[in-house]
Amino acid sequence: MPVESARSEIRRRIPVTLVTGFLGSGKTTLINAALRSRELAKTLVVVNEFGEIGLDHRLFAKSSDSVVVLENGCLCCTVRSDLVGTLNSLYHSRQAGEIAAFDNVVIETSGLAEPGPVLQAFLSEPTLDGLYRVASVLALVDAVNWPGTSEAHEESVRQVALADRIRITKLDLVNGDRQNGSARICLQLRRINPSAEIADVDWSSAAVAGLLRSPGFDAADPQADPRQWLDAEAYLRAPHAHGADDDGHDHDASCHDHSDARHLDGRGIESFVLTREAPLAREEAQFLLDGIGQNLGAGLLRVKGLLNVAEEPGRPAVIQGAQHLLHTMTWLDNWPDNDHRTRVVFITQGIPRDNLRDIIELLDRVSSRTSRARARGRKALEDTRALTQTE
Repeated sequence: MPVESARSEIRRRIPVTLVTGFLGSGKTTLINAALRSRELAKTLVVVNEFGEIGLDHRLFAKSSDSVVVLENGCLCCTVRSDLVGTLNSLYHSRQAGEIAAFDNVVIETSGLAEPGPVLQAFLSEPTLDGLYRVASVLALVDAVNWPGTSEAHEESVRQVALADRIRITKLDLVNGDRQNGSARICLQLRRINPSAEIADVDWSSAAVAGLLRSPGFDAADPQADPRQWLDAEAYLRAPHAHGADDDGHDHDASCHDHSDARHLDGRGIESFVLTREAPLAREEAQFLLDGIGQNLGAGLLRVKGLLNVAEEPGRPAVIQGAQHLLHTMTWLDNWPDNDHRTRVVFITQGIPRDNLRDIIELLDRVSSRTSRARARGRKALEDTRALTQTE
């Protein structure tokens, strides 16, 4: 993977929101509500016919002409064919004036689909990466069935772990006090995903439209602000690091509770933040990123970070990846604040936290030593050549 991409004009890629959530969590209801909103008049909706209950095609047809149904199965299985081909074709049809113009895309994934392969497709497929970008991942969580679903189905946990926003549905059907029920689920979700925005769902069309038209962070925009996207501090304050999530983490007030959250199980999801005070040499960054992709394997769900590269003072490099694939680096024109440390967030499943920390720290040390050794070798070679020339 090259360490940087050529600097060029900002690519005006179309933002995409992935809507995930296990079977019955309310994805179809959410999109039905959104299609009543004027704000989604220029939004293309891609749905999966076999995702869960039948879609209300009459409502879609009446409310929007920009609904595409993929009928060949789960999005995670067809992402290299149906999804890529469909979005590519629709983009060029839009450019040719053959279909109504759209400036936003919503993809409803199957309840059994993992968002990782879809994210990976947008990062790895040149067609998609050149035309579209994933602006946000929205996960719906069914309050009634979440405890059993999260225990029995790992994909439901990965949906939560990879989300930027999480909305809790069916709280009105939970036995007992609704507020306490919401707080309990919220603490469990926060244990899995320390940085997501978590709240009870608001079914109003305006609120749903806001969720589905989030501009997100565009890594190809050198003027973009990465702080909310990265939010490394949220992972450093996570329950597995400091016990209860009760120390100023203010993403959403509904997730605060005075009970002790240390007993909550993250369902095998772990996170680790690599921080470096000193800048990395370009070659050192390359070794580190290559090592991450080669050694963490399928257990690596997501990587996102800012790198301080010595050869590019004042310009942070943005890295992001899904599973074992890391996207080509992009560069911001300036750091967003006075914190110029390298910070990389790793989200994994099935790798014990201590092992995860040891692997990443070992890769960091090896990349640093290898880079220094190569630099010394080059210096020695240059000195030898200079000595030979003087003789």
